[in-house]
Amino acid sequence: MEKNIAILGVTGSVGMQALDVARARGYKVDLISANINEKQAEAAAREFCPRFLAMGNEEAASSMKTRLADTDIKVFSGEEGIAQAISESSAETVVNSILGEAGLVPTLAVIEAGKRLALANKESLVIAGDIVMSRASACGVEIIPVDSEHSAIFQSLKSGRACEVKRLLLTASGGPFFGKTREELSRVTLADTLAHPTWKMGRKITVDSATLMNKGFEIVEAAHLFGIGAERIKVLVHRESILHSAVEYIDNSVIGEFSVPDMRMCVQYAVDYPERMKSVSDELDLIKIGALTFKEVDTEAFPLLELAKRAYMAGGGSCAVMNAADEVAVSAFLDGKIGFNAISDTVIYTFNKMSDARLAKSLEDIILCDRRARAVAEAYVKENTNW
Repeated sequence: MEKNIAILGVTGSVGMQALDVARARGYKVDLISANINEKQAEAAAREFCPRFLAMGNEEAASSMKTRLADTDIKVFSGEEGIAQAISESSAETVVNSILGEAGLVPTLAVIEAGKRLALANKESLVIAGDIVMSRASACGVEIIPVDSEHSAIFQSLKSGRACEVKRLLLTASGGPFFGKTREELSRVTLADTLAHPTWKMGRKITVDSATLMNKGFEIVEAAHLFGIGAERIKVLVHRESILHSAVEYIDNSVIGEFSVPDMRMCVQYAVDYPERMKSVSDELDLIKIGALTFKEVDTEAFPLLELAKRAYMAGGGSCAVMNAADEVAVSAFLDGKIGFNAISDTVIYTFNKMSDARLAKSLEDIILCDRRARAVAEAYVKENTNW
């Protein structure tokens, strides 16, 4: 049966890989969205001929209407436009690969539309996990994780009942700076940071991988997705990135998912679930791999991992504050305004400054925490630009 999907964030790393899967598997693509990359969005639109295209702002949408004037594609703009396009689309599964906080409203729109959500936007759960999961439950919507770690856990949980789970084992590549001290990290460059040893990702998520903030986000995401407290989630450094994560059961057996590091496999699994189909990814050759290693995380050199657990335990808008501060800090680092260690300094300062965020309850409260945190982080970066 032909699968009918939508891809949000189509010009990003995961979005492009989702297109690759659709191309190889013959999926129908009914809706695509992009932010401002008009050239790539137009190329995708002309290749896949979706009924709908949504752009992040009115200017980009207006340009796309002109570019696609010779087609029947209906163009939308902004958050409201993306939500409307999702509602009108006939896609059964929506792959949300939008980067950052901007993916939250589309996540909620997919849930309200009653469509399966293939979630690659971890920030939706980091910022408002309780709200997202509650609405998904109320609407009877499946959320199938696309992150390789959460896809692995999702699959491994099929081996037992929830009451039999002892803990979750999240694996981390360790990024480009595994083994370095905090003092050594003070001298790393942007080029060093973007040289991830295993995965090819966008610049922002590559920096988050280097600071281990991304793994902190994944702890929060896993806690919400699988109903497991952060204290029962263990992170292991696994440099080879072959075991993508695992579940340890009360009988001490460990069930995990092994595969080559390729996000296309995760996208395909989320769309085809519960079926397994021939993959577009390469076969795993364990003989060629030879050996797999596992190490502890150095939380002194990489403090954001433990901060994520604190934020999750604090609740309310605490994780939204952490995410917002990280977005500001990473942007400043990418622009050459601050050094590598200043990323974690900014996030920790903002989190501590906004301890009252734990009191936030509604989505509106959480979004307000996000906006306040950005202002606090931006002021802190401005005061310390010479780091």
